[in-house]
Amino acid sequence: MSDLNKIPVTVITGFLGSGKTTLVRHLMANPEGRRLAVLVNEFGTAGVDGDILKSCADENCPAESIVELANGCICCTVADEFIPTIEALLALPQRPDHILIETSGLALPKPLLKAFDWPPIRSRVTVDGVIALADAEAVAAGLFAPDPAAVQAQREADESVDHETPLSEVFEDQISCADIVLLTKADLAGEDGVTKARAVVEAEAPRPVPILTVTEGAVDPRVVLGLGAAAEDDIDARPSHHDGAEDHEHDDFDTVVVGMGEIADPQVLQDAIGRLAREQNVLRVKGYVAVAGKPMRMLVQAVGARVRAQYDRPWGGEPRRSELVVIAEHDNVDEAAIRAVLGA
Repeated sequence: MSDLNKIPVTVITGFLGSGKTTLVRHLMANPEGRRLAVLVNEFGTAGVDGDILKSCADENCPAESIVELANGCICCTVADEFIPTIEALLALPQRPDHILIETSGLALPKPLLKAFDWPPIRSRVTVDGVIALADAEAVAAGLFAPDPAAVQAQREADESVDHETPLSEVFEDQISCADIVLLTKADLAGEDGVTKARAVVEAEAPRPVPILTVTEGAVDPRVVLGLGAAAEDDIDARPSHHDGAEDHEHDDFDTVVVGMGEIADPQVLQDAIGRLAREQNVLRVKGYVAVAGKPMRMLVQAVGARVRAQYDRPWGGEPRRSELVVIAEHDNVDEAAIRAVLGA
């Protein structure tokens, strides 16, 4: 089967809270005549992003074309989950023209690209491109890109210093694998922040790649879809910290799913989530909350101490329950403290 007959797949990667789901929603709303399918990979068992996207389903991307895998990294469950899911999408009565894969914020994209060489699908799909999202404000602050001079100084002072955190490795691997990098939340970063973030990405990228600024996921689909990169055939040009390893681990990160009843004051909850970032080093919080007296479901998304909340849709016939997914580095997880701060 020639490449022209293969269904293109766009892999959308990026750190926690970088705006992947917002980008996918934008592409779903602006498919440029394509019939889309979406595969969402959550970290942890309680999915949020898949539910968000299903609420946006339409004739161009119906609900049955939106699949969520919430039981582990798809590049670690290739035979059991990833391959069967791709085959199921290809077997839909109306086959998609393009598949979007939103990876977990903790995923390493290169092992996923290798999965596209598996015999059941390699003649049927091709990786059209890898789009890496990076939070411009966070990158500009140096959260995931250590300063080389400072690292060298640490090495000279103490050779036992571990100068690279798991977060920085994830960030660097995502940039190294990308065909295009989107600097998101450019409005929050400001002009100086965007300039700093661009410099960091350029320093990490192993080859020149387009770097675009994006706010609220608004990018012309013609820019990110239809790249024809055939990334599965270009593996060697995408270096990784984990090259040569048989597999990779996600033990550096843990999730805590916190169930609560209705809450009385959303601001109190948002303040508590901010405390988790400051006191418990929590990276990410996301979920749905039932607010007393409100018929609408409140969607909560937090990256570090930055918390955003909005009412997204009525509860309808669903049970009114609050559930938050809390993600932190493994060594920082104190489940009892997290539940105490949230009042659960």
